[in-house]
Amino acid sequence: MFNWFKKKPKSSQQEVEVTRQALDKTRTSLLSKIGRIFSGKNRIDEELLEELEEALITSDVGMDTTEVIIDAMKSRAKKEGFEYTEDINRWLAEITDDLMPEIKEPIATDFNLTGVKMPYVVLVVGVNGVGKTTTIGKMAYQYSQQGKKVVLGAGDTFRAAAVDQLHIWKDRAGVEIVSHGMNSDPAAVAYDTVKKGVEMGADVIIIDTAGRLHNKVGLMNELAKIKRVVQKFSEDAPSEILLVIDATTGQNAFEQAKAFTAATQVNTLAVTKLDGTAKGGVVIGVSHSFGLPVKYIGLGEKAEDLKLFDKPTFIHSIFSA
Repeated sequence: MFNWFKKKPKSSQQEVEVTRQALDKTRTSLLSKIGRIFSGKNRIDEELLEELEEALITSDVGMDTTEVIIDAMKSRAKKEGFEYTEDINRWLAEITDDLMPEIKEPIATDFNLTGVKMPYVVLVVGVNGVGKTTTIGKMAYQYSQQGKKVVLGAGDTFRAAAVDQLHIWKDRAGVEIVSHGMNSDPAAVAYDTVKKGVEMGADVIIIDTAGRLHNKVGLMNELAKIKRVVQKFSEDAPSEILLVIDATTGQNAFEQAKAFTAATQVNTLAVTKLDGTAKGGVVIGVSHSFGLPVKYIGLGEKAEDLKLFDKPTFIHSIFSA
């Protein structure tokens, strides 16, 4: 029988090992729970599936996604039969692979912007504290390292720290920035950022946004306004609306995803702070529940620690002992 774990990850061996080490707590926690459930068992019954359901939920996979996984496990057990406990990890890996959507054109899949229309405009959303502005800085740095002209838009005008942080990344990455200072109109910042990017022939334009969730109507209106002004330059802009969530927040990440996907047309996901947390299951749950392909995962503090998501590598790192 074909073994899913023989699939070759796209990443280099070094990157595979970095991802595996960063997800060590998630893998250890989840596999130990699964191991205890299936220890000495030679058949899958309702009691066992209930225990597996609890293990997945407590690993922050989420209720909806867990139910889908359990239903798929029941179907597998009925169709293939259950002989070896090793089958369980393989089944979980294959089911997870099917549940998590892939990035599709016209969204860029790499830092080379292979095959996409320029300028590539990215609108970045997420609540305060998840690492949104840092993620933007790391993206800018890595695009710049590939020789791309980058313009940043300091659109989180309600937080002085966010504006200051982007200026630091601007110098570190050697890119351009548009900033109107504190309490200015975020849509005006977005408009001027795209205008500058077009005028200078930029390859990629990355716009930060406010991370406030206390007023969802205000959030919707603000993001809609930003999108309208960006579309004055291109009807299909922004090319990408990236939602940033923090893996360590567990179930709160689902509420954040729910709010932002309702407010705007999010089409990619970045999950930060995966290193050192046992809550990596949130990547699977949020991606599946909201139909969002994961584009980036954050595995450390350095700019290079923002990694392009490689699904086979991630799944190997979670389910492979």
